[in-house]
Amino acid sequence: MSDSHDKRSESAGNGPRAAAPSNFIRDMIDADNISGRFERRVHTRFPPEPNGYLHIGHAKSICLNFGIAADYGGLCNLRFDDTNPSKEDIEYIESIQEDVRWLGFDWEDRLFYASDYFDQLYEYAEQLIEMGKAFVCDLSAEEMREYRGTLTTPGKESPYRNRSIEENLDLFRRMKAGEFPDGSRTLRARIDMASGNINMRDPVIYRILRATHHRTGDKWCIYPMYDFAHCFSDSIEKITHSICTLEFEDHRPLYDWFLDQCQVYHPQQIEFARFELPYTVMSKRKLLELVNKKYVSGWDDPRMPTICGMRRRGYTPESLRMLAERIGVAKKKTMIEVGVLEDCVREDLNKRAPRMMAVLRPLKLVIDNYPESQVEEFESINNPEDESMGSRKLPFSRVLYIEQDDFREVPPKGYHRLFPGAEVRLKHAYFVKCVGASKDARGQITEIHCTYDPDSRGGEAKDGRKVKGTIHWVSAGHAVTAEVRLYDRLSLKEDLGDVEEGGSWLDNLNPNSMEVLSDCRIERNIDRATSGDRFQFLRHGYFSVDPDTTAPKLVFNRIVSLKDSWAKIEKGQTKV
Repeated sequence: MSDSHDKRSESAGNGPRAAAPSNFIRDMIDADNISGRFERRVHTRFPPEPNGYLHIGHAKSICLNFGIAADYGGLCNLRFDDTNPSKEDIEYIESIQEDVRWLGFDWEDRLFYASDYFDQLYEYAEQLIEMGKAFVCDLSAEEMREYRGTLTTPGKESPYRNRSIEENLDLFRRMKAGEFPDGSRTLRARIDMASGNINMRDPVIYRILRATHHRTGDKWCIYPMYDFAHCFSDSIEKITHSICTLEFEDHRPLYDWFLDQCQVYHPQQIEFARFELPYTVMSKRKLLELVNKKYVSGWDDPRMPTICGMRRRGYTPESLRMLAERIGVAKKKTMIEVGVLEDCVREDLNKRAPRMMAVLRPLKLVIDNYPESQVEEFESINNPEDESMGSRKLPFSRVLYIEQDDFREVPPKGYHRLFPGAEVRLKHAYFVKCVGASKDARGQITEIHCTYDPDSRGGEAKDGRKVKGTIHWVSAGHAVTAEVRLYDRLSLKEDLGDVEEGGSWLDNLNPNSMEVLSDCRIERNIDRATSGDRFQFLRHGYFSVDPDTTAPKLVFNRIVSLKDSWAKIEKGQTKV
């Protein structure tokens, strides 16, 4: 960290904070702390709408809001923006809390809801009416759109804009009392229909909506709009820095206008840009459509970019926090390659995941000159990156399983694995030489036959000869049978919006986004695995035990392959 940044950190007034890369948000906070604004406090909030499950984009916002508060010795609230009961559900509230905790953050006793403030928000609305700054409007939604104007033409004033204060108060109170049908009237701010910022053209503050609220029941039949509830909720909670995504930049003048008109405590809204992942669905509406139409098994389907889906697949919270730090904070929307995310997962799991031998597409290998009843054991370290994880014993016998791809009857050029006459190293064990293969009536290879060199125990020949290929294996009589699920990208196109005329974005879904291998063989040490455990299967990648695994058969999800293959995918050269 630079000397100048160290000095800004020391001047923040909250003691030392963790070293973190500077960005425009931190620079603004540093400047506020130097000036004494907000009494040098830092108090942020994460305000999700409980109308769906959170996805990886929300993970960035969670890490940013909670992380900045922690770095400055401040506080961060979790607040649900529950202002639209027609789309909200307790299920979403519970899932969001679980996601935030899983990512490693704690709101302590600061769990709030916009609905906590409904009475106070109503009072602010009446205050605006009494100031002549709000009016009840009878225009329909369609008429309101017509009156609103465009980016190049000003809007027209509502014919109800100049109602008296007394009439507006009476109508608004009757709206609250339930005298009018849904959608028949709204309360609008009275600002400027000619404003260059469309958000300032007399925006709606309250609408009539009869829907039972998960916390207030049927007390209310009018509900505040997001822009109105959000700024006052920030004010009530004494938030210092209201960090939002970039689409709210044009809403900031409205945020400021509401607070200034009512002369209440005024936080600073700051916007940052979202990031996008290619081939990834990042829209709540589209994710909901995938779930409802059963293109996926649920919100936690391992192919989904939801936090719960990534958790089920085996991603670690540390890897998502690492991603948030690496991509940083920008003012313009950026496209992050999937390889960046996968590299974070690999870097984290490489240090912690024990190694295992797993054969995903088994082919029987018989060592003809190995004693039939003999079983040996070979020592193998669990993780070369962490010696404290110890080692394990691998049983070795006459009949093994290897990968089907590790044998070719007619090998292509440069193939260094088994084929008739070829010799390879069985990892940790012996050199073996292929002497033949057996086939079934259809001509399919059912097993291959080899001989072994007893003087090559441990994978080194006494005569010093070398082999180019090393393959993994499991002992047939000691292996555990398991199901393994391999995942590909959910979309066939980088941009989901790239739809042919008359088509749907759903046409871009990849029909081969999941491959289920039901007869995999894994070394016996895996039988102690439990839900959520993660492993590196040698040569295959990182895998985790699916939470829905039922005994006696284990089910594994591939989290990520060992190498980044996305660059090749985009060129159409290979498949994950």
